Parts: sequence; C-alpha cells; structure tokens
Amino acid sequence: MAAGSLVSRATGFARSAVVAAAIGTGFVADGYAVGNSVPTIVYMLLLGGALNAVFVPELVKAAKEHADGGVAYTDRLLTVCVLALTVLTAVAVLAAPAIVDGYTDYTGAQRDMTIAFARSCLPQIFFLGLFTLLGQVLNARGRFGAMMWTPVLNNLVVIGVFALFLAVSDGGDLTAGETALLGWGTTAGIALQALALLPSLRAARFRWRPRLDWRGSGLAAPLRAAGWLVLLVLTNQAAYWVTTKVATAAGQRAEGAGLSAYNNAYLLWAVPHGIVTVALVTALMPRMSGAAADGDLTGVRRDVAYAQRTTAAAVVPAACALFALAVPLMATVFQYGRTDAGAVRSMAWILMALAPGLIALSGQYVCTRAFYAMRDTRTPFLLNLVIAGLNALLAVCASAFLPARWAVAGMAAGYSLALWAGWGLTAYVLGRRLRGAETTGTGAGAALVRLLAAAAPAAGLGLLTADLGAPAGPVAAGLAGAVVIVAVFALLARPLRLTEVSSLIGNVTGRAGRLVRRG
Repeated sequence: MAAGSLVSRATGFARSAVVAAAIGTGFVADGYAVGNSVPTIVYMLLLGGALNAVFVPELVKAAKEHADGGVAYTDRLLTVCVLALTVLTAVAVLAAPAIVDGYTDYTGAQRDMTIAFARSCLPQIFFLGLFTLLGQVLNARGRFGAMMWTPVLNNLVVIGVFALFLAVSDGGDLTAGETALLGWGTTAGIALQALALLPSLRAARFRWRPRLDWRGSGLAAPLRAAGWLVLLVLTNQAAYWVTTKVATAAGQRAEGAGLSAYNNAYLLWAVPHGIVTVALVTALMPRMSGAAADGDLTGVRRDVAYAQRTTAAAVVPAACALFALAVPLMATVFQYGRTDAGAVRSMAWILMALAPGLIALSGQYVCTRAFYAMRDTRTPFLLNLVIAGLNALLAVCASAFLPARWAVAGMAAGYSLALWAGWGLTAYVLGRRLRGAETTGTGAGAALVRLLAAAAPAAGLGLLTADLGAPAGPVAAGLAGAVVIVAVFALLARPLRLTEVSSLIGNVTGRAGRLVRRG
C-alpha cells in the first residue's frame, strides 16, 4: 500500500509539474484549479465523506451478522449509492455556472473559461464516487493495494493530456478546443482510475447485482450515519469556500499567489499523510471496525495508540523536511515553463505555513477513523466544527490584515493552527469514549513530545543547510538538507528514546542493505 501510494504521489508531482509548465500559476491556472476542484467539492459535500467513513464499518458488521456474509446488503448499498451518484452528477453539470459563481467573483472571459472547465470536469463526480465505492468493498475484504495503485493511471493520463497541450498550444489565450482537451482529459483520468479496480474485484470474487428491495434491509442505519457526515463535509466545504474566495481574490491582486499556488503547496504537503497515515489506517480500519462490532474497546484503543505512535515517527520528520526544504522542493517540482522564481517563492511560503499542521492532520485522521469504526459519525461532526470554524475565521483575518501576496500564506498558517486545536479536542473526547484516556494518550503523547524535541534542531539545521547549498541548485540543496534532518533524528533517537524512529531507520537501512547485497 505504501509503495502504491508513493508511486502515485511521485507521478502526482510529475503531473503537477507538467500542469504548471503548461498553464503556470496565474489566471488560467486559477480557472483550471477551480474547475477541477469543483467536482471533488460537490462530491465530498453531498456524498463522498459518507462513502469513505460509513462503508467499511457497515460492510464488516454485515459480514459478521448476515447469513450470506453480507452479499445482499453490499449489493443494496451499492445500488443506492450508484443511483445517487448518477443524479448528483447530472444536476451538478447543469448547475455549473451557479457553482462557479458561488466559489469565485470571476467575470467576463475568466468566468466563461472557468465554467467551461467545470462543465467538462463535473462528470468526475460519478467516477470519484465509483472509485470510492469499489475501493471500500475491496478494503472490507482485506484487499488494499489496488486502491493505492490505480491513481497512478489517472496521473499518467493527465500528464499525457497536458504534454499534448504543450505540443499543440501556441502559448496564447486558450481556445475552446484547448479548454475541452484539458478538462475532458482530466476527467478521463478519473474514469480510468475507477474502472481499473474492476479486475481486483473479480479476483476477490465480488459480483455486483443491483437490488431495489431496500425495505427492511437495514440500510436506515448507514443512511442516518451518512447524514452526519454530509453535515461534517458541509462545514468543511464552507471553510473551503472561504479559502477559495480569499485565495482567488488574492490571486487577482497578486498574480502567482492565489488558489493554484495554494493547491500546489497543498499537494506536496499532503504526500506524507497519504503515504503513511492513510495507508496504515486503511489497513487498520477493518480490524478496528471488527473490534468495535464485538464490543472490544481495548482492541480499538490499542490500534489507535499504535497508529498514533507509528504515523508520528514518520510524519514529524516529514513536516520538518517540508518546512526546511520548502524552497528547493517547490523549485524542483514546479519551476518549469510559465512558473518563475517569484511564484516558486510564494508557494514555498505557503508550504512552510502548512508544514506544522501536517502532524495534527495525521493525528486527527487517526482519531476520527476510530469514531467511524465505532459507527459514530455524530461526534466527529461536532468536533470538526472547531477546525472548520477556526479555519474560516483565520482565513478571513489573513485576507483583511495581510498584503495580497501574503494572504494565502497567512491562510495556510491559520489552517495549521485550526488542525492543532481540533486534534487536541478530538483526542481528549476519544480518550473519554474509550474509558482509557490515560492509556490511550500517555504512550502516544509522550512519544510526540520527544519527537517534537528532536524536530526543532532538525528543522533549523535543515533550513540552514538548504540555504547554504542554494547556489548548487535546488536538487543538491534539498538533498543536503534532507540528509541533515535524517541525521539529527538518527542521532537523537537513542537519547530521546524515539523507539519508533529507531525501528523505522533500522527497517529502511536493513532493506537497503539487502538490496545492495542482491545487486
């Protein structure tokens, strides 16, 4: 799973580099960013969060309790969701102008271009939902790899589409045909990503048979749970709406420091979370759900503590690297074509502001999934109000009090602060729910404190090394800074008793040694 996620993220970098080289980070890039973000926004707002959180616990419970192993239940749940996706996609395509107007203040040609992008990208809603549905069925059956690998196909399709655009474009304003090529090409990548899961489903001996006999089938419980998740996503999207408004307005006042710059920084920032936290928790989710279904809160508590300690051992050093190496990382990935050094610097400041929030994002994700494993979606919704509300409030403050070129970086810093506040509250409530707050928090909390003690010198020395190595180029500077960060954590692992870090380093060096010997 981690290997698939790593390759997916690596090809995602290549994809982002090609996109930035083709359309830069200015007005066209912001229009594409809005048009391509709208499908995900609408999907997550109305259905996606529910599918991600409800499916695995419900399918695991059905497999335990139903005589047929949950086959009929799965068929009915898939039928309901596929029909909902079809209706949602059709309505969203028709409402594209209203959706774009709701997220931007664009007028004239900029508005027309963004609407064109949105119309060609909104069919992604159906395929995003299908990907999630089929992937969760596989996860409930203990097959995790396919869902991590198929996004690679999506990235390769988009790379090919934008490479074709670079070959045929004359560098002037986008034509209607070029806009369609970029929009529909991006949608084709999502469609392939979803359909590529079908061979894995066949290998798992899953055959979907649509069923409309929903009455008395037990679907009411997941639908009620989904309702709270829709509200949770609604609050997140309200905060994202504020973020989009702030970022697009800043981009109009300071070109290169708007929404596309934020999205590019966010993409890089989320990589460690996807590789480490999402992969680990996805694998643990069926086990946690099974323990919760059996009333084994000790098992849930054990898995939560393990996930918190293990993810922190990788995520904290990664956050240090993103903070200290922001400039060389952004230059290496994005400084091509229409993206100049000024735009790279703006994206780097945004990444540095996001970096501390990565630790809290990972911890919050673990805690929230524990609630979902216990089939509780109401509590995460209430707790998430803290993150969404504080995020929106600080984004507005950044827009009001900071210069345009710093507004988005300030917004990113506010998001980091909101994540830390939300994680602290969620961890406290989860500890109370599991009736073992001391057991749940002591090991993970103490390990985090020790990791943060090592993080301060590691980030500082890494930043200094990268700055001194800047004349050698971004790749050399980034590698030198990374070596220093890893060395600091390795040196402090024993005196600070960073057990998970020592284990991680031992595993990596052991595997590297075996590869060298085989070579």
